Parts: sequence; structure tokens; C-alpha cells
Amino acid sequence: MWTPEINEMIIRGIGETLYMTLLSTIIGYLFGLPLGVCLAITDSDGLTPNKIIYKILDVIVNITRSIPFLILLILLIPFTRLVVGRSTGSTATVVPLVVAAIPFIARMVESSIKEVDHGVIEAARSMGAGNIRIILKVLIVEARTSLITGMTIAIGTILGYSAMAGAVGGGGLGDIAVRYGYYRYKSDIMIVTVILLIILVQIFQTIGMITASKLNKR
Repeated sequence: MWTPEINEMIIRGIGETLYMTLLSTIIGYLFGLPLGVCLAITDSDGLTPNKIIYKILDVIVNITRSIPFLILLILLIPFTRLVVGRSTGSTATVVPLVVAAIPFIARMVESSIKEVDHGVIEAARSMGAGNIRIILKVLIVEARTSLITGMTIAIGTILGYSAMAGAVGGGGLGDIAVRYGYYRYKSDIMIVTVILLIILVQIFQTIGMITASKLNKR
């Protein structure tokens, strides 16, 4: 059963899974990071409290996070076709992955920013630092260890979502597991893809924890 074609398919599946996971994480953070910062600073005890803005962002994030990924993937098929011209394959899967990742990342970032000691913020204010400088030089810098930890969790979650997308032709290891392991009753391929997914998660987890540990001054 383990022909060169199957081996090549699995190697390609690993590449597609990494492509979907890393690209979705990068794009997700481009939008999720500023969204999370906005949530943190506009909250009642934030840097610039604003009930209206916080409530609007909070509702949007909560609604998006409440939709199961497979349902979100199906709902976004027309939008995915509009963006990339197709609804299946690894590139098409990036679109719903990003949409699912943004609110998740935003909550992680918000939580990390809120962990920063208010005393540090007040000290920066007393030295004449403006809000933008406090956000960039104080909040994000002080929360960097927690942000890295959150990124590690986000990558693992997005990788899991990418595997779920295999149920509807999303590409990657999840697609291989469904098409060959499940529909063709090849349990050995199913087991290998699961093991590979676990290994990938563990690699990202280890890298993230080592990085966070090195950045942690406490």
C-alpha cells in the first residue's frame, strides 16, 4: 500500500497543512492583533475606555467565535470563491481559516494586554508617553511572553481547523485522512496522518514555549 505515490501524497499533504496553518496565522495576526489591542484599550479599565466601540467589537468577536468552523467554512463558500476563484484546495481553505482565526486571536491578545501591570502604564504616562507609544512600547512589549504563548495556542487551533477542512476537500493531511483513510478504509493512512498532525502540533508547541521562556524576564 505504501507506494511512492502515497509517500509523495503525504509529503505534499504536510506541505499544504503547513502552508494553510502558517499563512492563516500570519494574516490572522495582521487583523487579530490590532483588534485585540482595541478591545483591551477600549474596555472599562483600558487605556482609552469607550463603551460603544468595545461593545460593537465584543459582539462581532463573540458572534464569529460562536459559529462552528465547519459551518463557517460552508457559509463562506461564496466569499471564498469571490476571493480566490474556487472553494476547495489549500489556498481556498485559508480564507475561512483566517476568518475563524481573527476573533480567536483577538481574544488571546486582549487577555495578554490586560495582564500588563497598570503601574507600568502609569509610569509611562508620568514620563509623558502618549497612547500610541504606550501601546507599542509598553503594552505589547510587556505582554510579549503571553502573546507568544497565545500565538502557540492559536497555531495549534488553526492547524486543527485545517484538518477539519479536509472533510470538504480543504487539502492537506485532513483531506488525505478523509479521502483515503475514511472513504477507502485505509486505516494505516488514517493513523499516519493523525500521528503527523500530532507531531506538527508538538513541534509548534515546543518552539513557542522555548521562545516564550527566553523572552520572559520574570
